[in-house]
Amino acid sequence: MGISRRNIVIGGAASIAAGVVGAQEATRYLTGDDAARGPAERVAARSAGVGRAQARPARLIGDGSTSDTGAQPQPLPLKPERLAPGERPPQFVVFSWDGAGEDDKKLFSHFRQVAQETKATMTFFLSGIYMLPRSQRMLYAPPGKPLGASAIGYLDDDHVKATIQQTGAAWLEGHDIGTHFNGHFCDSRGVGTWSPQQWRSEIDQAVDFVHTWRTNTGFHDVEALPFDYSKELVGGRTPCLLGQDQLLPTIRELGWRYDASNPGGLQIWPAKRQGIWDFPLQSIPLVGTKYTALSMDYNIMYNQIGPDPDAGSALKRPFWTKQATDSYMAGFHRAYTTNRAPFFIGNHFEDWNGGIYMTAVESALRQIAAYPDVRLVSFRQLADWLDVQDPTVLKKLRFLDPGVAPQDWRDYTTPAPPGKAASEAPAATA
Repeated sequence: MGISRRNIVIGGAASIAAGVVGAQEATRYLTGDDAARGPAERVAARSAGVGRAQARPARLIGDGSTSDTGAQPQPLPLKPERLAPGERPPQFVVFSWDGAGEDDKKLFSHFRQVAQETKATMTFFLSGIYMLPRSQRMLYAPPGKPLGASAIGYLDDDHVKATIQQTGAAWLEGHDIGTHFNGHFCDSRGVGTWSPQQWRSEIDQAVDFVHTWRTNTGFHDVEALPFDYSKELVGGRTPCLLGQDQLLPTIRELGWRYDASNPGGLQIWPAKRQGIWDFPLQSIPLVGTKYTALSMDYNIMYNQIGPDPDAGSALKRPFWTKQATDSYMAGFHRAYTTNRAPFFIGNHFEDWNGGIYMTAVESALRQIAAYPDVRLVSFRQLADWLDVQDPTVLKKLRFLDPGVAPQDWRDYTTPAPPGKAASEAPAATA
């Protein structure tokens, strides 16, 4: 299915989000899901087999904003193993969040809880300036813009604190902390025009804001983040899905693993661009219409009511909620029942159109989690799995178009003989 003309509006304004996980300055951590739970919750979680408590020493980094606590806990590890010849791939599904801040809506903390309940790991794309108080905004020097400029708002101090706490707790639960960069500039002189050198400046600042939040905020009642962001940051998504071509050379030099900024992907198996895994938002059916939409809340909203998140009639919200949910599920089913291409859903922590897109994505997540052979993973985990696959197998899997099922999986997941490439498409059925 082609990408409709109405599908060309991409990205959308990054939104904010919030909540507080009570924490005190410490140099030892609980790892796994237990890190963000109270004692009663920990007991219940352990009896359900989710997470383990374990203390480990922390080595503070720099001003104490971050720390090295060892390898990231993975309560539900995905062991990256090669597909056996003839084995049908699992259905990977990645839920990701642009901006990843915590405000009074408390959606970051809410979806962390949903992830625990569905045994999912996700990717949270943190906007760097969400670690920077509004009073310190002049520390941000956006490429080609005045000091302190930003197309998204800076957070209140309480929300900066909440975002720091949510980010640390998310990492301890095994989630991937990527970046949504900083100022979210989508205008004619914004990120779509930046050079590789300008992207490097933007990335360096995003990392620096994470590593210096204690100096910039003066907070002394918040634990250090339990990871070194300069090492843990391995992927991102650009504002409005712009500027990927100029970004790729920079992130290749930085050793990143993936980029999720491609605005027009089909539901096929991913490939690398310039040595980086390209994980695009995908074109999915907009159920009940002749159109398609990118698999992101903003794009579904745009197709339903246009760019104004307050333009929708409250009377139609039940219909739009069901349409959004059904569209996510249609994209899922198209992959799950045919080529098993990884399925990507993008979101913001937002309350657009009465909050219906948060309801829709949570409903889809809970439905998808109930299917057998589904792996709800982060982009980083997916990259780990793809990296251990036989390249000739991945090349054959990419021959499978959206909605096309193999006649025999052995034709696709059996490696090519030594010295031969997967140059011809095996038999498949639409």
